[in-house]
Amino acid sequence: MLLRTATTRATRASDALRPAVRWGLGHAIPRAVIGSSARGGDLHGRLIVATSTSSDVPVDLFEEIRASGPLHRAKYAFVTAHLPVVREVLANPDVRAGVDLGTGAGPLGRIGRWAHETTPMGPLTPPSLLVTEPPDHTRMRKLVTRVFSVRAVQRLRERTEQIADDLLDSLAASAGQDGSSVDLVEAYCALLPVTVIAEILGVPDAERHTVLDFGTAAAPSLDLGLSWRRFRTVEGALASFEAWLTDHIELKRREPGEDLLSQMVAARDDDGVALTDRELKATAGLVLAAGFETTVNLLGNGIRLLHDHPEQLATLRADPDRWPNAVEEVLRLDPPVLLTGRTVVRDTEIAGVRVPRGAVVTTLLAGANRDPDVFAEPHRFDVTRENAADHVSFSAGRHFCLGAALARMEGEVGLRRIFDRFPDLRLEAGAERRDTRILRGFARLPARLG
Repeated sequence: MLLRTATTRATRASDALRPAVRWGLGHAIPRAVIGSSARGGDLHGRLIVATSTSSDVPVDLFEEIRASGPLHRAKYAFVTAHLPVVREVLANPDVRAGVDLGTGAGPLGRIGRWAHETTPMGPLTPPSLLVTEPPDHTRMRKLVTRVFSVRAVQRLRERTEQIADDLLDSLAASAGQDGSSVDLVEAYCALLPVTVIAEILGVPDAERHTVLDFGTAAAPSLDLGLSWRRFRTVEGALASFEAWLTDHIELKRREPGEDLLSQMVAARDDDGVALTDRELKATAGLVLAAGFETTVNLLGNGIRLLHDHPEQLATLRADPDRWPNAVEEVLRLDPPVLLTGRTVVRDTEIAGVRVPRGAVVTTLLAGANRDPDVFAEPHRFDVTRENAADHVSFSAGRHFCLGAALARMEGEVGLRRIFDRFPDLRLEAGAERRDTRILRGFARLPARLG
């Protein structure tokens, strides 16, 4: 009995220590190391610090990095802001998604793997599609791709328009006769995509705000250098989300419907193999969170850009057929995702530069979208730009965003609908950017509808 009690206490103590080790290896140590390199002038270090302390796109740093060559070798990583090189990295079979922090070889790696045994499931936790490579990535992605095809998304357009109109009715009612201010992020930009993706995955109406809250709380999980308090909040949100998702999947097993999650539960590949429980949760969780998190940013960023460039909005009103291209230009100039990291798994060559196994490569999506060799006057917002869709805001290669067609459709419907309904919409002082580094968007966007 005493031995059992002692073992139980030791296990609890061990489990309590693991989060601290994860935070130390994944955030505290990298933050200190990168901060030191930034103070020494290292471009990659300066980039990480700049994006951690400011919500502005570090355009000047992008240009500095681009001027240093096609693939800049910084102290702790390679980094590029050249669009062709970004595409080359993301398509390279010798480069895999994600960045290992504290899970490599040696004693530190063993400690890291021990600490990660209790990591809550999140967007960067295997077997998430974001960090899984073929053949598992191919098998898992194939089971959900058909639901996000261009044809399938077009079938969702009418329902998305209906949801947008209902939300805009509610916006008008909440503003009232006095024309009081409303927060467009809370009342529209967030609710439109979360309602669409919740319907796709069969989430009941009463639980959609729960999903929205989980997504907001877990968004910083993509960032590096979190404080201990923020880290614990994020892990708590991820653990709660995993528990909720487990229950939701079990409900779909007992009471399947026509939704995507019911289809995923029942799906089998060509060999008759289904997703494991962990793969199912990872895939469903990613689709649910990614299905609205980035689109919230797209809508908010688009509203701000179009409001601040009335001549561009006038162009769209004169020629509504340009709305799809306008969405591409919003994605190019103010993308919902700033950058993405990759790890080299075999010695390789990128842009003529030898890159060793184990190296980290940071691709600056937002920087590549302003590559002057690809986009004329790259810092100018132009809804008529002919090659606006050449951006890499949805990544590229085998990890190209599964929900790109859905996001584009929701962006077009959401932006066009709000400006058609409220042509005199005016943003007010008090707009706030999200304090996340990788995901870029607005936390608040106060407006008067006019």
